[in-house]
Amino acid sequence: MNEFALLYRDTVEARQQRMGSPEKAQQEMAKWQAWFKDMTEKGQLKTLGQPLELAGKVIGGKKKTITDGPFSETKDIIGGYSVIVANDLDEAARIGSGCPILDSGGQVEVRPVRQM
Repeated sequence: MNEFALLYRDTVEARQQRMGSPEKAQQEMAKWQAWFKDMTEKGQLKTLGQPLELAGKVIGGKKKTITDGPFSETKDIIGGYSVIVANDLDEAARIGSGCPILDSGGQVEVRPVRQM
């Protein structure tokens, strides 16, 4: 089995809409918990991961310029991550296709974790 990172991508607006009230936030969290439980029971979830704050900094270039981030030039944010195990990238993508973020127009980026 190989490891894959699932990066949960969304827009600030969609995230705010999903979590706009305590009731909506609770419903959203229930969906995520059910999905994580299903992956755990199937032996697919290696690391639950953590949600990420919206604020951040980006350091780039030879001069190591620091700008506000995560990415000031894009509306897309990475809201969190998990690490799963799967036989290959296609299977990892099928697992990622169950993510609740997709119901509100978000995306799941699936990336193989390189073993060092």
